[in-house]
Parts: sequence; structure tokens; C-alpha cells
Amino acid sequence: MKIATPIYSHVADYESVYEPAEDTFLLLDALESEIGFLKKLRPSVALEVGCGSGVVSTFLFKILGASTTYLCTDKNSEAAACCHVTADLNQAPLNIVTTDLVTGLLPRLENSCDILLFNPPYVVTPSDEIKKPGISLAWAGGVNGREVMDRFFPLVPKLLTDKGVFYLVVVKENKPDEISRLFREMSFSASTVKSRRSGPECLSIMKFQRLGTKSGSHG
Repeated sequence: MKIATPIYSHVADYESVYEPAEDTFLLLDALESEIGFLKKLRPSVALEVGCGSGVVSTFLFKILGASTTYLCTDKNSEAAACCHVTADLNQAPLNIVTTDLVTGLLPRLENSCDILLFNPPYVVTPSDEIKKPGISLAWAGGVNGREVMDRFFPLVPKLLTDKGVFYLVVVKENKPDEISRLFREMSFSASTVKSRRSGPECLSIMKFQRLGTKSGSHG
């Protein structure tokens, strides 16, 4: 089953919003390869952290339809505005919150998310790059490209339902093996759904579920 890429030509009009690129499309491909599993999950709530243009959540809506509630967060108010336009153009019912990671959504969303998506700022940069406003929010990841995602990881067990799944975009510099170990220590299984080399970057989409959860079939 081939899902059409959402309309996103308007994203170029937003100076401080990250345009969909190889990492975005790899995540879309990963979600498409998981269609059978995702539909079987019958998710009530999907949450995308750092939604940027909103293309990923819109694509997920195209897979799952209106029976799921779609929440999106972004620290960048321009990204939130862009995400609204993406949602409108693609008739996707996205609920967008301008906030840092999931600030303000817990404890209300505790153990409520069946799907978590995060294409984080993963590029290795000096730590002070993370604090700069604008487009750098989308890619500056600090030491090992991990400073933003490391803040989010402890929140994953608090957000996910028992059957929930977390998809994460990483590059080799983020030390995926170490991330897998971190999640195993939190009683999660870790696997790689898709990998692709893009120029100097070796991108992967990682998938995490609570141990004891049946991962279901791809398709």
C-alpha cells in the first residue's frame, strides 16, 4: 500500500522551519513499512514531538485516519504555524501545541500515547547552539547530538501506553547502541526499522516497545 507524500511546498516560505529532507522521508518510509503493525495497534493517541513542518503526523493520519487523535509539539512558534498550514492543506486533524518537548502535557498525557514520534535535533554541535532561536532548533543536538533527545528519553515510559511504540530518528554519531542499552534498562525492546546513508550521514529509524509487548507484523 503506497501512501502519498503530504503537500508541503509551502514550507519553503517559513525561514526558520526545517524543510522535509532525507531524515523526514526515511521516517515516512519506516511508518509505511509498519502499516500492518500500526493498524493492528488501533491507536487512540499519537504524539509527535518536535513536529516541524507537520509532514510526519500528516502522513501518519493518511495511514490511520480520523479514529486516532494527533498531537504535535514544537518549541518554534513558526514551526507550529507551518504545521497548521500543512494540516489544513492535507485535511489532517492535527492538534498543535507550542512548547518545549512535552512541557505542560504531563501528567495529563501520562500512559496515554500509543504512538510517539521524534525526529530530534541530532547533529553534533557545541552545546550553546541548542539555545539559539530559529532554524538551528531543528538540528543542533549538542554533545554527540544527544542533548535534546537525552532530556526526552526518561519521559517515554511516562507517556506510552502498555502497548505503545516509540519511533526515533538517529544518526551514527548519536551512538544508537548506547541508546538501545538505555531503553533496555527502562524495560524496553529496541530495534531498527530502516537505515539509509545520506551523504555523510548514516540515518536510522529506531523502534522501542515495552518488553513483553508483541511487536506485530510489518506490512
